[in-house]
Amino acid sequence: MSALTQRIEKQLDAPVDDAVRTFAEALGSEVGALGVLFYGSNLRTGSLEGVLDFYVLLDGPREGGIWPRVSYHERDHDGETLRAKVATMTLATFHAAAAGNLTDTTIWARFVQPSGLAWGGDKEARSKIVTAIAQAAQTAARLAVALGPKEGREEDYWRALFQATYAAEFRVEKSGRENSILEMNSAHFDGLLPAALAAQSIPYERDGNTLRPQLDDKERFEVKRWWAHRQRLGKPLNFMRLLKASTTFEGAARYGAWKIERHTGVPVKLTPWREKHPVLAAPGVLFDVWRKKRAGS
Repeated sequence: MSALTQRIEKQLDAPVDDAVRTFAEALGSEVGALGVLFYGSNLRTGSLEGVLDFYVLLDGPREGGIWPRVSYHERDHDGETLRAKVATMTLATFHAAAAGNLTDTTIWARFVQPSGLAWGGDKEARSKIVTAIAQAAQTAARLAVALGPKEGREEDYWRALFQATYAAEFRVEKSGRENSILEMNSAHFDGLLPAALAAQSIPYERDGNTLRPQLDDKERFEVKRWWAHRQRLGKPLNFMRLLKASTTFEGAARYGAWKIERHTGVPVKLTPWREKHPVLAAPGVLFDVWRKKRAGS
């Protein structure tokens, strides 16, 4: 077992709140999933507030088209409402994306960061999930050393990676977001880069805290060419996912109502029509919120 695989197994076994495990089990059991991954800020903080983030991994072949399917779920826990945003896709697609074989950048960039296996199936499924997460780390590390300096600290390479991936996605991140990721997850990233390089036989030298990855000019060129193709398609692909989610996001109306009330303090009444047509209902909902806030000011 490689050092990277050992790290990934330990990472996925990290304890999570029983409420999170129960939520994950309900999500996974309902669709016969191979496993349910938990990630995001709630994993790091242990908080149950806000929205929990899950990836539900299914059996089956690689999917075509735009994936994953996104849905919103609520679950009662000791009289409180837990909320979750759930991405669902097959493990085969997840593995291919993590390995860098697809044009997607979101899977390996997201899952080189901490995640936990909140609910898992049999030993074979677990092994496949560990392998996929390890592939994400290798894909990210390979690009990190191609984009980063000829020599530097581990965080210098991860910083270069996240700066590039955030810029390639169709979203706005606060300046310095990559620094907060590294600071909040310093223990996770400590030693991850050497382990991920060794797992794919990329040599490196170490002098104290300084690393010198031995990526020759040809290899660096090939990795950068691989990245250039995904960089060009990053924003269009993210836009297509947002467009799809606007019409296929299950539970979008409840999710939107909760977000609006949380940020404005104005409760949103969900009618059957608003539940069925959240996009068409949005202008009317926002006008009602504006009118109520103005009346209360």
